[in-house]
Amino acid sequence: MAHSNQARKRNRQNERTNQRNRIVRSDLRTSIKKYRVATAKGEGAGELLAAVESKLDKAAKRNVIPTGRANRLKARLKKLAPAN
Repeated sequence: MAHSNQARKRNRQNERTNQRNRIVRSDLRTSIKKYRVATAKGEGAGELLAAVESKLDKAAKRNVIPTGRANRLKARLKKLAPAN
């Protein structure tokens, strides 16, 4: 239990940040799954790849996920893309 006002405020801030980050991560996972399903079916993967890359970059910029993880995921997702 936090005793000082400073520690209480920090706890409140951490809870809000954690909640925001959880929403971003969940949305990111959902869009990655949608992209993987689309590549398996072979339909509309190009548009989804751009959206997923954008979400990964934004999450990395906001320190929700590490930059290296975002880059690694983008590389792996590009390998799944069907060759045109």
